[in-house]
Amino acid sequence: MKLIASLVALAIAAPISAQTVAVTHAQAWTLEGDTPVHDATILIESGKILSVTSGGAVPEGATVIDARGKPVTPGLVNAATQIGLVEVSGSGDTRDTASADERNAGFDMSRALNGNSTLVSLARADGLTRALVYPSPSRFAPFNGEASFVRLREGVDILDRSDIGVYAVIGGGAWERLGSRAVQWAALRKVLNEARPDARPKKGKKGKVGGPPGKRAGELLIRAVLRGDVPLAIQTDRESDMRQAAALARDFGIRVVIVGGAEAWRAADALAAAKIAVILDPQANLPRSFDELGNRQDNAALLRRAGVALALGQVGGTIHSNYNAGLALREGAGLAVANGLSWIEGLRAVTVAPLAIWGRGGGTLTPGADADLVVWDGDPLEPSTNAVRVIIEGREVSNRSRQDVLAERYKEAR
Repeated sequence: MKLIASLVALAIAAPISAQTVAVTHAQAWTLEGDTPVHDATILIESGKILSVTSGGAVPEGATVIDARGKPVTPGLVNAATQIGLVEVSGSGDTRDTASADERNAGFDMSRALNGNSTLVSLARADGLTRALVYPSPSRFAPFNGEASFVRLREGVDILDRSDIGVYAVIGGGAWERLGSRAVQWAALRKVLNEARPDARPKKGKKGKVGGPPGKRAGELLIRAVLRGDVPLAIQTDRESDMRQAAALARDFGIRVVIVGGAEAWRAADALAAAKIAVILDPQANLPRSFDELGNRQDNAALLRRAGVALALGQVGGTIHSNYNAGLALREGAGLAVANGLSWIEGLRAVTVAPLAIWGRGGGTLTPGADADLVVWDGDPLEPSTNAVRVIIEGREVSNRSRQDVLAERYKEAR
C-alpha cells in the first residue's frame, strides 16, 4: 500500500515543466521577423518551445491556454534594474546594492538577491520575466562590482546567472574621491592595462608578487572583459564620455555597453563604429544633471537609425526602474515608439535585445528557445494593457502582486 501511495505521490509531483503546454489561437510575435504568426499554436515542453505553428494541432493531454487571438510575446527583459536588491530604498536594511567594504576584492551582489521581494511579483505581473541587476557605486572607483541576470520565477531563488559583466560609473560627481573625470578614465585604463596578459607582475605593499589588477573589484571578470567573454558596462551620459568609451573599446579591443546615454545620439557615429550598445531610459526628456543637457526623447530612434544596438533599462529613473520595473519598461518602449522608433524595434528593445547585449542570447518564440512568454490582453507597449498569463521556464506563474492582495483585502472598506 505504501508503495502504491508513493507512486501516486511521485506522479502528482512530476514537474509541471515536463508536461506539454499548448498556447492556442495566439497572435505570436516570435521576433524572427517583423510580423506575427496568426492563430498560432505554441507548444511547450520541459521548459523549451517545441514549435510555433499557425493552426497547429494540440497533443492529447496537453495543458491548453487559449490566447483568444490576443498578442503573445517573449517575456519582457529589463536591461538595467536593481530589482531583488531593493525593497524600500530609504530603509538601509532592505537595500543591498553596494559594497562599503574595502577589504572586499570584488562585489558579487547576487548573494543578496531576494526573490520574495514584493517588487519581484509586481514586475512579474507586468510581464517581466528576466532582468539585469547592477550594483551601485562602491569604494573601488570607478568600479561598482559585478552585474547579474535574474529570472523572475516564483520562490526566493531568482538568480539566473552571475558574473555577467563588470559595472563602472564615469561622470561628473560620480566618484568624488577621484576628482575629475579625466582621472576616472585614467583609473579605468590603468586597471585594464595592469590586467593584460602581457603586463609584468608587480610587488604588492607587503612585498608579495601580486597579479594584476590587485585589490580591485571583479579581478577575474576584468580579465574576462579583456578576453571579450563579458562586457564592461559604463554608466555615463555626456557625449564626451561616450566618445572616450568608444576610444577605450577600440584601444583595448573590448565589448563596452553604455548605460544611461542621455547624450548618446550626439555620439551615435562613434558608438556605432565601436559596436557599443546603449541601454537607455526613453522616459528621460529633461536633464537631471549637467551631463544630460542634451537629453531628448527621440534618442532611441536616432541611435537605431545610426545602427547602434539598443535596449531599455533604468526606465523612469532610479525609483520606477525598481518599483515599476515592468510597467515603466512597457511605457518607456511605447514612448520610444511614439518618438520615432518602429513598434517592432520597441518590442525587440525589451525582449531579445537586452539578452543579446548582455551575452545571454535567446528571447524569441522559436523551437528550442526558453519558454518565457506572456499572453497580453492588448498591445504590450500600452501601459493600460495587462499580462493575463505569464509563463516562465515552461511553467505558468502567478501574476498576482501584493497590490492585488491588498485591494482584495480592503475592497469592503472603499
